[in-house]
Amino acid sequence: MNFLEAIILAIIEGLTEFLPVSSTGHMIIGSSLMGIAEDQFTKLFTIVIQLGAILSVVVIYFKRFFQSVNFYLKLFVAFLPAAVFGILLSDKIDELMESPTTVAVSLVIGGVILLFVDKWFNKPTIETEQEISFATALKIGFFQCIAMIPGVSRSAATIVGGMSQKLSRNAAAEFSFFLAVPTMLGATAKKMLDFFKDGNTFTGEQINLLIVGNIVAFIVAFLAIKSFISYVTKNGFKIFGIYRIVVGLIILILIFAGHDLKVV
Repeated sequence: MNFLEAIILAIIEGLTEFLPVSSTGHMIIGSSLMGIAEDQFTKLFTIVIQLGAILSVVVIYFKRFFQSVNFYLKLFVAFLPAAVFGILLSDKIDELMESPTTVAVSLVIGGVILLFVDKWFNKPTIETEQEISFATALKIGFFQCIAMIPGVSRSAATIVGGMSQKLSRNAAAEFSFFLAVPTMLGATAKKMLDFFKDGNTFTGEQINLLIVGNIVAFIVAFLAIKSFISYVTKNGFKIFGIYRIVVGLIILILIFAGHDLKVV
């Protein structure tokens, strides 16, 4: 991986991490098209630069992260299902992440759901995070587990999960952002631990790539979150559904046409 490839992947991460379009799916396809997906450092890089994206959430919602203990308890409850299933299904998840076909199909199915989600859940009663109960937080956490399938999108799964529990678009999106912090921190910590357990170390160039990647991911994610909240509050999720369907179908066409998009 060179610096240009690192910047491109970081831009993809920043743009897609908090949008309901699947950052993992886009990263898999992006790294595959650049021919670097099979590299072990690339796989670690795509996880570690999530830290930059996480930081953007903390910066934007700084006051919310220091308002009450209940805030953290709700995030912990919502995080638990993903933590448990992530450990139990770790090998299967890694296997699925190596399948562009799985990504493409998930993109299309998720896109169809986003076309109708605004009509299905159009009578919200919860407008703020403070109104979310622990039971509701747990239910949203189970929705997040669906995103372990590459291409589903953690953001899409948790937002749809939130709206199904009577959260408004804005409240569902914001809780999805908040929940990303412990979830992505956990995923990054696990990948780093596995990396060092295998006896690997970072070279000086790799450290520089990670620094640049996190900075770029932070800046792009910061701008993406600001724009997303404003847009989705006014317009809903239909445009993201259309985008997912188009991208998923293009990937399937390329695969069936014989283009090698395999990650390994």
